[in-house]
Amino acid sequence: MMVIIAEFFVVILKVLWAFVTAGAKWVVRPKEKSVAGQVCVITGAGSGLGRLFAKEFARRRAVLVLWDINSQSNEETAEMVREIYRKLESENPISKDGAVGGVEVPHFQPQVYTYVCDVGKRECVYSTAEKVRRDVGTVDMLINNAGVVSGHHLLECPDELIERTMVVNCHALFWTTKAFLPKMLEMNHGHIVTVASSLGLFSTAGVEDYCASKFGAIGFHESLSHEIKASDKDGIKMTLVCPYLVDTGMFRGCRIRKEFEPFLPPLRPEFCVTQCMRAILTNQAMLCTPRIIYMVNFMKSILPFEAIVCMYRFLGADKCMYPFLAQRKELMNNNEAKEDI
Repeated sequence: MMVIIAEFFVVILKVLWAFVTAGAKWVVRPKEKSVAGQVCVITGAGSGLGRLFAKEFARRRAVLVLWDINSQSNEETAEMVREIYRKLESENPISKDGAVGGVEVPHFQPQVYTYVCDVGKRECVYSTAEKVRRDVGTVDMLINNAGVVSGHHLLECPDELIERTMVVNCHALFWTTKAFLPKMLEMNHGHIVTVASSLGLFSTAGVEDYCASKFGAIGFHESLSHEIKASDKDGIKMTLVCPYLVDTGMFRGCRIRKEFEPFLPPLRPEFCVTQCMRAILTNQAMLCTPRIIYMVNFMKSILPFEAIVCMYRFLGADKCMYPFLAQRKELMNNNEAKEDI
């Protein structure tokens, strides 16, 4: 019994220390780690946040492995990355002793590799991962960024689109992780990033498939984090990213109550990725941006459901997706009309 009591007090001290260290990071910014020469796989790299992630990692001299289902847009991202490499080389050439601007870096020639991959198909993920191992080598960082949205009310959404949303946004995390985690465990080195959404923490009407897929992504990430902790692999880091709506066009038309829109506008993609990079490079376990998302998630966990409904209606968040869904439906109808003609 005394052992249990002693362990309990130790746990209390560790919990308090965790609060202290977490608070200290808000005051003193942790030092960012170097990813120069590390191999970074980014899914959904052809556009949106994936493209911005690629550019940010390129500026830090990482070796980029870009996955996307669209070969043309993926190659466009690759060319942007190559331009960044060329600019870095002209501004800060690597000296013979392996230093850049007086800072020692690994001897390597920054490169970018592109692969066409549908992450929703596990056979495609596994075969592409094997190609990466042959062509590039061991993967150090995995950025699970690829995502889709159907843009239909539940009863109007074809089953195939619901399945597609679940597979790409959630199931694909299993395939990519199973492809690259074994080597990370063997080396006790690596970093896995899951780009989820605030809609995986709290939901809204009209995007049931998307919310379900992001809730699943967060559950997967948290469980995997616990598994890695349980295996004592302290060299493998995990970062979960839950941004508010990002202005990439994915949810174009989404509107909350107009009086509150100036205080909670969609995030600029560049700002979102800057925040994400800071979290990744400081091994932050979870990032919600903007910070009000932490409070909303906390309130959702303690308030009765009817109280949440009242708050949603006051903010205009209960039907915020309806303009987006109507816009998507109109575009689809216009496309169908054109095809009929």
